[in-house]
Amino acid sequence: MSSATNDYSKTRAFLIDTTKCTGCRGCQVACKQWNQLKAEETSFFSGEGYQNPPSMSEHTFTRVKFKDYQKNGQNEFAFYKEMCMHCNEPACASVCPVGAFRKTAEGPVVYDAKRCIGCRFCMVACPFGVPKYEWSKAFPLVKKCTGCFSRLKAGLEPACATACPTAITYGSRAEMLKEAEKRIAARPDRYVKVVYGKEEAGGTSVLYLTHQPLDELGFKQVTKRSLPSYTWQALRLVPGIFLTVGGSLSLLSWFTHRKDRLKKEEEQRQASSHKAKEENQ
Repeated sequence: MSSATNDYSKTRAFLIDTTKCTGCRGCQVACKQWNQLKAEETSFFSGEGYQNPPSMSEHTFTRVKFKDYQKNGQNEFAFYKEMCMHCNEPACASVCPVGAFRKTAEGPVVYDAKRCIGCRFCMVACPFGVPKYEWSKAFPLVKKCTGCFSRLKAGLEPACATACPTAITYGSRAEMLKEAEKRIAARPDRYVKVVYGKEEAGGTSVLYLTHQPLDELGFKQVTKRSLPSYTWQALRLVPGIFLTVGGSLSLLSWFTHRKDRLKKEEEQRQASSHKAKEENQ
């Protein structure tokens, strides 16, 4: 479906004002805590900038990127939070052959690990390079920001938005777009007159305001058309042998995951049964 046939104005969205970001990384800490993500061994200087960890991974769903530049002869820092963009029409969902990804009515793009077969087409299709693979595990899954979907269902805001003292505003996408345009109109000297995410990849649930040109800050330039119409066309160009081998490995991975899940369920069932017998004695 094209974005023209869907109304995403009522979905929830993040408005991230990079001019107000202090680089405190409170959002990173909140994300780690809520999602119970492991710490990573990292180096302070990654080669790309001063951000740490150097990139998103299976253990890091969001990070604050640092960009140093010169303004009027003075050294300055710019910061912005990198995360899943939760596209209106996500490419990851369009290429997933088993429907492991889906766009929710609330806004977040969520992932069902029980459906995943490990084909990693989502990693190829995402224009923002968001989905990450659990390379550290024998039976890996795909990991990414969930938009704190479970918190939204409980009537709460995402952990990062709750923790941020200055830069993140959260609400309906229509309200966030209106607020972004309002800020640009009120302070044209402060902002680049672009709301990143308004049209990129057909529109996203993460919107950015910046005071530096987007390319200078490292924002990825992507098409403004929704991506599902492109994704399968692109994947058809992948060599058939890759798809055949990849499909076989994916199927093997799915059966392994299923066997492991059934084993755990049986163990839990037996434990519950044993506990019930003890209580009845």
